Amino acid sequence: MNDVTAVIVSYNVRDLLLRCIASLKADGVERIVVVDNDSRDGSAEAVERHEPDVRVVRTGRNLGFGGGVNRGVALADTPYVLAVNPDVVVDVGSTKILHDVLEQERDVAIVAPRIDTPDGELYPNVRRFPDVVDAAGHAFLHFVWPANPFSRRYKMLDWDHAAGADVDWVAGTHFMARKAMFEAVGGFDEDFFMYGEDVYLCWSFHRRGWRVRYEPAARVEHAIGRSTDQTPYRMIAAHHRSLLRFAVKTYSGPKRLLLPVIAVALAVRTVLAWIQRRARGKPHAAP
Repeated sequence: MNDVTAVIVSYNVRDLLLRCIASLKADGVERIVVVDNDSRDGSAEAVERHEPDVRVVRTGRNLGFGGGVNRGVALADTPYVLAVNPDVVVDVGSTKILHDVLEQERDVAIVAPRIDTPDGELYPNVRRFPDVVDAAGHAFLHFVWPANPFSRRYKMLDWDHAAGADVDWVAGTHFMARKAMFEAVGGFDEDFFMYGEDVYLCWSFHRRGWRVRYEPAARVEHAIGRSTDQTPYRMIAAHHRSLLRFAVKTYSGPKRLLLPVIAVALAVRTVLAWIQRRARGKPHAAP
């Protein structure tokens, strides 16, 4: 794996970060960059102490996920980059599977594995670009009817996740990309502080005629939301701001007339999500 650099963006999850690094090394990843988004729990110092061969970059402030990945990718001198959340554990063999997809299929820009929760439940990390109807249905019915048909179509819940396929977009939780293609589209758009940057990245790849791939033979386990749950209400707001930014950046022609309506709807949905979070007292997972 000398031609792969893993970039982990971390914020106040020291123990999970060390576990993630150990799983990457066990899977043969030798080049690892940790971008520490101004953690206050000793994360950077712990990596330097326990994993001295891992490069640590201190940002001095929280750049968000996309900004952190961009800083790490800029330091990579390998053709492939592996973006990794610090609360991920990689199954042995998974990195090579993703690597082989990029080696064999030259028009694939990015490939992602199957993601499961620690309970063994599938996390739907591959999704469709939603049309206006599905977006509206998912946005509001999700609160009272999670299994509604709009959400199921958007999250591809009825799709066979056991088979590899080209998809619209993959979550930024864990993926491998060609560095040249990643940089050709400008990397992650840093207008997205958290959430949405992965959707826009894949949208940008599609515009260039490059493929986005899902490969379930590779698998990682994801303890969802360990960083974002530290400031859940701020992250809910950030998620909805990112949805509006995506619409602003991608809608053209008559669809742009919908932007004011979308802005109001997302503001209402933000408040509903805050209320739901407070009522349930449960960690927020990006819907």
